[in-house]
Amino acid sequence: MDLPNQSGFQSVIKARNLRMTNQRRQILQVLQESDEHLDAEAIYDRVRQKDARVSLATVYRSLTLFKNLGLVDERNLGEDYRRFETAQDEPHYHFTCLACRKVIEFNAPEIEQKIIPQIEAQGLKVTEAHLIVSGYCADCQRDQTRGKKHADTHLRIPNQTNLR
Repeated sequence: MDLPNQSGFQSVIKARNLRMTNQRRQILQVLQESDEHLDAEAIYDRVRQKDARVSLATVYRSLTLFKNLGLVDERNLGEDYRRFETAQDEPHYHFTCLACRKVIEFNAPEIEQKIIPQIEAQGLKVTEAHLIVSGYCADCQRDQTRGKKHADTHLRIPNQTNLR
């Protein structure tokens, strides 16, 4: 999945007669460089390390602008807050670990190939598809079997035979 470079972002912003301010550039850079799906406060913290003059309000306004321009995607991953990532051409989905809160991206071509056509066959127009999958990552499952507990969440893995 190719991410747009800074000049690609800048051309989209300039095409709308907007300015690519230093703060906007830094926010986009944080998103591009991150391997994580960050919430607004985490983006703010990282940008403030580069420029202490950036406000949380600027981060929120910029994220809203970027979302409206199609540069950034806002994700609800089953939590009480939203996370952000740079927009990507290929659809992908997210698994959130209930214990460590790690977000793992995965592809599911079956959604585009089978599920969306079934929905559209009913006369509906799909513009976006979100799949929220949560459970326990391999590391947390392994930690549980070794008797380790996470500080924030007690991991309870159901008996696998109950899942079938």
